[in-house]
Parts: sequence; C-alpha cells; structure tokens
Amino acid sequence: MFFFGIEHEVAFLNHEGKFADFSCTKFADFQQIVDKLPLYPNDYPQLRVGDAGIKKKRWYIEGFERFADSEEVIDCLAKGIEIRTTIHSTIQGAIDELTASFSLLREVAASFGFSPVLVSFNPYTGIFEPQPPLNDFEIRQFQAYPDEQTAHIYMVSYGPDLNISIADLPSGDVIDIGKKLTYYSPFIVPFSYSSPFYNGGLWKGLSVRTFIRTGKRSATLVFVEKQEQLIKSVPSLTKIARIPAEVGRIEFKACDSCDDFSIYAGLLALLKGLALDETLEGRAIIPDAALHQISAQAGFENEDIFLNAHKILQAAEVALRNDPDIAFLAPLKVILEHRKTKSHQLIEMFENLGSIEETLKRTYGR
Repeated sequence: MFFFGIEHEVAFLNHEGKFADFSCTKFADFQQIVDKLPLYPNDYPQLRVGDAGIKKKRWYIEGFERFADSEEVIDCLAKGIEIRTTIHSTIQGAIDELTASFSLLREVAASFGFSPVLVSFNPYTGIFEPQPPLNDFEIRQFQAYPDEQTAHIYMVSYGPDLNISIADLPSGDVIDIGKKLTYYSPFIVPFSYSSPFYNGGLWKGLSVRTFIRTGKRSATLVFVEKQEQLIKSVPSLTKIARIPAEVGRIEFKACDSCDDFSIYAGLLALLKGLALDETLEGRAIIPDAALHQISAQAGFENEDIFLNAHKILQAAEVALRNDPDIAFLAPLKVILEHRKTKSHQLIEMFENLGSIEETLKRTYGR
C-alpha cells in the first residue's frame, strides 16, 4: 500500500510586475493571502504545524525564521508560499488536491495584486544574507544543525518535495530506497528542469538550482522513528520523524518546480516504480555533486544522462507492469524522446521576449 503527498513552493510577481522575494516583500504581504485561505481541521494530525505556528494550513509562508536570543520567533523573511497536500493513497488524489489548492491560492493572491510564476531559482539574486546579522542564539542553532547552514541556498531556490511511503515497510528497506533514489537522482531530476535564469539573465545550462544546491542539500530524505536508525551524513539522508505520520516517509527533494502538475504525477509514478524495482543496484548516501552538475548543464543532451534516464524509466515501467499508475509515466516519455525540458521553453520565450518577467508571466498555463 503506497501513500503520496506533494509540497510545492510558489513564487510570485507583485502588483508592479516585480519578482516578489525577501528584498521587496514582507511576511505580512504573504500572510494576508494565507489568512484568507481556508483551514481544514480534519487535515490534522497528518500535517505538521511546527513550533512557530506558521504552518497552520495547507498553505504557509516559506522563509527564514528569525529568533530573539531564545526559542521565540520574532520574524520570518519570506520567499514565497508553499502548498502541501494531505496524505493520499493514490497519485491522482494528491494531484487533484494540489490543483485545487493552487487554483484557490492563485485566486486569493490576485485580490492582493500577486500572481504566481514558475521559478526554481531566484532569477535576480543568488545571494541571501540575513539582515540584521545572526545573533548568538541563531549562530548556536545553525552550528547544531548542519543542514540549516544552507539557508543561503534554500532562500533563493524553489522546488517540490515529492513524498512517498509504503505501509509497514521495515526501516532498513525504506532507507535502502532512499539510497537508491539518491544514487539515481541525476537522471530523475532533468524531467523537471525549469531554472535557466541567474542574476538577471540566462544561465549557462538548464537548472542553476540543481547546479548550486546538490551536494549541499539532500536529494532524498528518509524519516525514521528511532535515533539508532539515523545514518550520519552531510547532507542528511535520514531524519527523525517529527510527527507519527512522517515515520517511513521518503521525501524526494532534488527536482525543480513544475507548472504542469502532470509532470509531478509522472515523477511520483517513477519513484513508485523505482521503489518496487529489484534490478537497479546503484545506492548512495550522499548525492553525486559532479554528476548532478553535468546533468544541470546539459540535461538529456548529455548521452550518459539520457541513457541512464531511459534505463530507470524502463525499470519503473517493468516494475509497474499491471499497475494503472504506469499511465502517469507518459509525459516523462515525451520529455525524454524530445530531450526537451521546461527550461528549453523558458529560454526560447526569453530569447523572443527579451524579458524575464514577461517570460514568467506566461507560465502556469497563461
């Protein structure tokens, strides 16, 4: 029995048509949108609220929390709004909920002058420096949690968590799937590439997000129940579950954002197929940064990336043989056949329009 969930980060243009990031957008600007969105009491306890109370709904502000010289959160520097789905027993259920939640977010955001745009890396700045500088308490917090030291990456990058779990699977088997997905990640992620912009212009490849984050941030994160199940690594492969619903969850974190949610359905089916597959032998505790960088620059135009992507797609198809979810792989097959990603479309639009904002305005089906 499989379970699925999606966390999808949304970036916005503001009423002036400017990219709405931490440089020009306050927490309150996004919070007024979240305040108007519904609360579903039945979502709990499967959705985590967190200590700061920011994550009360299916939508919440993604950002960098600032602390007083204690556990008290005094501010949050905002980068966008994250949508998270509840846990579903079908891929279609997760996609339907994400689609409905996105539609509602888009409608409410428009009433405050914000419109969603597809971005996987901040197109104007690659630098995030908290102002004022971190205090002593915050510095101690960062030193205690190595993954938290990469805020300068996550505050300028946007991407989904594609969550999958299998009922009653022993923790050793769950961790093994996590290692497998980490190993094959450079061949999975190009299906999602959508970050060709950097510092106000075109980058030298297809996914600056993948190029910068891999090796420093996890490709896959496996939530375990007990301390002794943790594997020590930087970036982390394993993490202690914060609520019972997280135990046994595998989060695939390496993809770029997609504005066509059928790609997410395809990726979840691919992850499911790879979890079921018994033929692929590659395993890794930490992602191969060099291979991800090759993948980020060339995507499927690199023969090694292309052939391995073909191999894992085939393995997933074989593993899913009589499963109706096999149909979700169709969009991935088209991308692979043409060796063209969303980044190729964005580059072409930018070359025609000469403007990043005008290009972004044409994402999300506009």
